[in-house]
Amino acid sequence: MATSDQYTPQDPTEQYPRPPQPEQSQPHPGSGERMQPEPDYGETSYRGSGRLAGRVALVTGGDSGIGRAVALAFAREGADVAFCHLPEEQDDAGVTARLIEGAGQRALPIAGDLRSEEFCSALPGRCVDGLGALDVLVNNAAYQMAQPDGLTSISTEQFDRVMRTNLYGMFWLTKAALAHLRPGSSVINSASVQAYKPSPHLLDYAMTKAGIVAFTQGLAQQLAPDGIRVNAVAPGPVWTPLIPATMDEEKVAHFGEQSPMGRPAQPAEMAPAYVFLASQEASYITGEIVNATGGTPLP
Repeated sequence: MATSDQYTPQDPTEQYPRPPQPEQSQPHPGSGERMQPEPDYGETSYRGSGRLAGRVALVTGGDSGIGRAVALAFAREGADVAFCHLPEEQDDAGVTARLIEGAGQRALPIAGDLRSEEFCSALPGRCVDGLGALDVLVNNAAYQMAQPDGLTSISTEQFDRVMRTNLYGMFWLTKAALAHLRPGSSVINSASVQAYKPSPHLLDYAMTKAGIVAFTQGLAQQLAPDGIRVNAVAPGPVWTPLIPATMDEEKVAHFGEQSPMGRPAQPAEMAPAYVFLASQEASYITGEIVNATGGTPLP
């Protein structure tokens, strides 16, 4: 993203590299620093304006991808940020923590696996113990593994991992967070274009994203009388480490071509939607799914 004048209009179809990307692969969970090109998390482009000053956020999967971009944007908007990450992602988590601290805010990285109910149930309390409050919960972490042969090639082990990471973790964590959320707080979930237009090779992942949409809309009605808002962002294709770590090299090279804009989004392009939903400007918005698909129409 050009940084000499942030407010100069740009052609969004040419703002970032278009496919084909270099063919590449990584072992899961992947690292952005090894991607070609590296993802843009907004390091040089995102400028805050105090929209989340004094708040405390907890972001799952904050070590890389959309989670890192959201953590950085929240910090530049004045929020302290706790985030969780897998233990093997310690190096990437350190980068995110430094970005948060570089924005003048407190960072609290927490290692663990969302497939553990014990870890999820303790996570909100650890955020409150470390940073003093919990105002915004972002359920962002997810697992996927593309299977070209579709249903017949999805093992029970993979299905269980996808469900427990994407749905169980969100359920356990949000349930535990309710003891700490106050009127004015918000929950923001990461849904996906896959919830509405499932790809056959991501069948189990798409199932979970459809479940997140239903969870978001149902919980929003439940918590509205308490002054707690629940929304979601539904990204289209986004250039994150999950892509080369879970897809074959040919799909990676052409990832995002299907978007009407002809390219994948960068994590930095997703973060403003989360900032808006967390901010007081969205005070009357709950139960909504903000679609950020590059032009692919969704319900």
